[in-house]
Amino acid sequence: MTVHKLHIEEYDEIDYQLIAIHCTLEDFRLAYYINQNLPINLKKSKCDLQVSNKEGETQFTRFVFEDEKDILWSLVQNQNKAVVSNMTVSQGLFSNSEDTMSTKIYLIPEFKKVDYFLKIENDEVAIDMTQITNQLKKIERISAVYSVEVEKIKSKNNLIF
Repeated sequence: MTVHKLHIEEYDEIDYQLIAIHCTLEDFRLAYYINQNLPINLKKSKCDLQVSNKEGETQFTRFVFEDEKDILWSLVQNQNKAVVSNMTVSQGLFSNSEDTMSTKIYLIPEFKKVDYFLKIENDEVAIDMTQITNQLKKIERISAVYSVEVEKIKSKNNLIF
């Protein structure tokens, strides 16, 4: 009988780049402006990213596009609100009232100020990240755009989608 060994180092390889985007636009408007400035056609994905942690549970919207070179582009929110309801039982006028609290949940908690991430997945094709960031900087409503070093992110498991 043959024994096959799998080494985790083979699957720990990072094959994507990440661009952080700071802006106040809604996700669909940002996807529209990105489509205007880059040769891509982002469309809303049918399956959102489901994230749950100790603060609550939420979904992050995602826009995707796969081009002819097998490069997968994903625009995803970094922050979203999670509503947590709390049933309080007390006596008096406000008995059995339900309190709702909203808290922010982050896809990548190390970058709490970032509004969106543009994830570019590729295997062999070289991508000019400075050209992409320069094209994104031309969008008036975006206040800041920069590349993120994925190796330094602690919660990179949240980027597996």
